[in-house]
Amino acid sequence: MRDLAARGPRRIVHIACDPAALARDLSLFATAGYRTAALRAFDAFPMTHHMEAVALLERIPR
Repeated sequence: MRDLAARGPRRIVHIACDPAALARDLSLFATAGYRTAALRAFDAFPMTHHMEAVALLERIPR
C-alpha cells in the first residue's frame, strides 16, 4: 500500500474483505495524503458473516 500511495495517483479504489485490514489501510492512505471520498459495503456472500467493502480514496491537493 505504501508503494501505491507513493506513486501519487489522483484516485484509488480499494476493495477489502477484512474490516481490520480496511481500517489499517485507510489510516495508511490518510497519512499519505488521501481522504476517503466514499465507502460502501456489499453483501457478496448472502447468508454469511462476510462482506466486501469498497472505498474511493482521493489525493488531497497540497
